[in-house]
Amino acid sequence: MPRNPSTGVYSKPAGTTPSVGQVIDPAPWNALTTDLGNEITNSLPRDGSAPMGSPLKLASGTVSAPGLGFSSTPQTGLYLKGGGLLGFTQNGVDIVFNKASVYAAKSGDYTALATDDNAVHRFTANATLTLTAAATLGANWQYTVIADGGTVTIDPNGAETIDGAATLTVPNGYSAHLICSGSAFFTDKVLARLQAKAESTAVGSFIEGMLLSNNVANPTTHVDLAAGSARSGSSFVSSASTMTKRLNGTWAVGTGNGGLDTGSVAASATYFAYAIRKDSDLSFDVVLSTSATIGGVTTTLLTGYTIVKCIGVVLTDASSLIRQFVMYPRDEYTFVTPVRDAFNAAINTTSALMAITVPNGVKVRANLRFMYLSSATTASALFSDPAQGVLVAGGNNEGGNVGTIQVASSFAVGSDEIWTNTSMQIRRVAGASGNMWVWTDGFIFPCGRNA
Repeated sequence: MPRNPSTGVYSKPAGTTPSVGQVIDPAPWNALTTDLGNEITNSLPRDGSAPMGSPLKLASGTVSAPGLGFSSTPQTGLYLKGGGLLGFTQNGVDIVFNKASVYAAKSGDYTALATDDNAVHRFTANATLTLTAAATLGANWQYTVIADGGTVTIDPNGAETIDGAATLTVPNGYSAHLICSGSAFFTDKVLARLQAKAESTAVGSFIEGMLLSNNVANPTTHVDLAAGSARSGSSFVSSASTMTKRLNGTWAVGTGNGGLDTGSVAASATYFAYAIRKDSDLSFDVVLSTSATIGGVTTTLLTGYTIVKCIGVVLTDASSLIRQFVMYPRDEYTFVTPVRDAFNAAINTTSALMAITVPNGVKVRANLRFMYLSSATTASALFSDPAQGVLVAGGNNEGGNVGTIQVASSFAVGSDEIWTNTSMQIRRVAGASGNMWVWTDGFIFPCGRNA
């Protein structure tokens, strides 16, 4: 009779319990010795000289008394948890192992489930990642987000938080590792440290790219800003694509929307373009303001944004439309149509200021062309930087930049690049009374572009 396969109990055959003086029947005894030989053969040698011939069945055990333990440390080993799960115990303490990572790509919004424990999801476009309730996901639930093609906004369930905030934004090119406590969510803070590191180690001030231009479809009301980056001290922002802002609308986030910090577009005005950065996800945007300084920008509409740096300027004409221009590297602007700022205007030997069409509130280097007419045959005119003070035109004095008249009542022409004052003015004076024409071809407004 072999061993009971269900209980492992061996029962010897009947007729193998002799008494004194009894004649032994060989049949049951032969059966006994055969069974014993079989069971010895089927037993696992303690020295490990032979393997198991079928699955080894253990007692379920507990965390403090595992079904498979060690003689020297009986509280370390394997046991059967509830639900048929295998448990590992070490000195009577349960050991938890992470699930294997499972990768998947996502191209849109997604809701993370309990079955996504330890998953790695790569988002290839802008998306919102909604988290199932923390209590449902349970303590120790973990998840990795990779933003690779768009910004991912992580939104916990209801009033639950992530790192103490209502949402967490993972900018394109970054990643975040999430951990659930059973009631809230946390990250490993690597994202925050990377962003803080980029800020704290930043030095200098510069602009790369971000050239301004009239929008092709709406050149007189919309301005385009090319991709690029800008830094001012510890503040940095970048954009991978062109952004368009409307000058005839108040600021709203995103391309194609209004750009004014306040009010409505005005005639013959100057609007400075400022690169701004959203604090939560470091995304790029632009605000347009008549203020020549960051401190003067109206920030009512810019809650949650940092103004990084002025990156350019646009001018409007008498009809409140954007003057069409071409912007070149190194912050140089050329008007598509030159602006005639003086036409047959009087000029004499008394130095005076004159306004030209350039940005207001800042000094710029104006690109100018002149024409001078006088009845005198040896006179010249001088146009100059107001910072030089009052000058006198003439070869024996401070010279001129419009050639000497050679024939009475004939024209002399010239050109120059002249710095203005902050009121859009230059100085003009002539060696003899006459008339002048002045054209403004453009200007250089230094914002920090080196190329």
